[in-house]
Amino acid sequence: MDFYLSSIILIELLMIAMVFHVIRHSGFNKVQKTWYLVTFFSVMFCALAEYFVHCGYYDQKFAVPLTIITIIQFSTAPAMAVFFSGALGMHKQAKRAIWFFIPHALMEIISAPFGWIFYFAEDGYHRGNLFVIYSAFYFLSLIYLMSSMFIVGKKFRHRDVSTIVMAVVILIAGIVPVTFLNIHTAYISIGMAACLCYIYYNDLVQEDTRSDLISNQKKITEMQEHMISGLAGIIESRDTETGQHVARTRDYVKIIAEGAMKDGVYADQINKEYVDLIYTLAPMHDVGKIVVSDTILKKPGKLTPEEFEQIKLHAASGGIVVRRILDGITDENYIKFASDIATYHHERWDGTGYPEKLKGEEIPLCARIMAIADVYDALISERCYKEPIPPEEALKVIKEESGTHFDPKLAEVFLKYIDKT
Repeated sequence: MDFYLSSIILIELLMIAMVFHVIRHSGFNKVQKTWYLVTFFSVMFCALAEYFVHCGYYDQKFAVPLTIITIIQFSTAPAMAVFFSGALGMHKQAKRAIWFFIPHALMEIISAPFGWIFYFAEDGYHRGNLFVIYSAFYFLSLIYLMSSMFIVGKKFRHRDVSTIVMAVVILIAGIVPVTFLNIHTAYISIGMAACLCYIYYNDLVQEDTRSDLISNQKKITEMQEHMISGLAGIIESRDTETGQHVARTRDYVKIIAEGAMKDGVYADQINKEYVDLIYTLAPMHDVGKIVVSDTILKKPGKLTPEEFEQIKLHAASGGIVVRRILDGITDENYIKFASDIATYHHERWDGTGYPEKLKGEEIPLCARIMAIADVYDALISERCYKEPIPPEEALKVIKEESGTHFDPKLAEVFLKYIDKT
């Protein structure tokens, strides 16, 4: 009996732990949580009721209250399958629980005075000649629960053979203790099986929720990328005839970033995520041109010093525009990365660039990468104010200005890998 009492205490504590977990940590909705609570409290009650009946300290003067407790226990046990089905997400389970509980309760009440299903004698509890009726209700409820598990399992995208395993666990946990007359641990095994199934289905819910979040995040990311590319394309169309500068420079920064990652250049900063990020945000490097008039942007001849000062405003304005566009729809690191590209891609390694005359590694790495891609494409492209030069000559310019205009390490990476594309 000491072992039996210890087992009952264990299952009660386990059910209390599950109740707290359902309330605080589960991924189920309010209705499902309620059904889980009803299930676990029912296991707690039935396990205690079973203990009082079979604890070995029976006194015949307690036959009446024990009979009442057993009637409630026997009426509740088959209904637990419906409770658990509701917890798993099956609809309209309240009405079905009533159909399991009420007829069985009436049958238990009617048969109790005659001892048809169970009775208490001087030596304690005994099963009646018609105990098979209770067993039939009980096994029917197990079949109902197994069916519910398979039905509910179909809605999960990440289900696997474990659904079958859980169903078998429930069936074994329910049948074995009832089949062997001298073993009174039915609700201990049922409670443990319920915990396993709860954990399994909660994991399925969490996995599907995680997949939905990943899918939604992917959609949001795609929307951001389309918005960035679209906005950059609109602005770029004001400045060039081809409108392909954005696409080409994005490819060039990817070549530089991937090459740097391969060669271990700035390995403390450049990784796969960095490459993806700079590829995505490179199109925003010239968004600041939205503040520059078409007269200056499309001027076919050489700009005056005053006009060039107006052009230079697009760098400082770019960071402001980026923040206004992205603020509230993404995180600060993302915004800062895009802002740095837009603001500082005209800074020079020797400190003679604009807008802040930053020098060397004071210039954000993403802007240093962008500077090479931007200048190279500008050199080989036709503009309203210039003719294109051959790629070979453009590469010579990049090499010659390595260490003055451009980060020498990144310029070397660009020269190394641009020929391989």
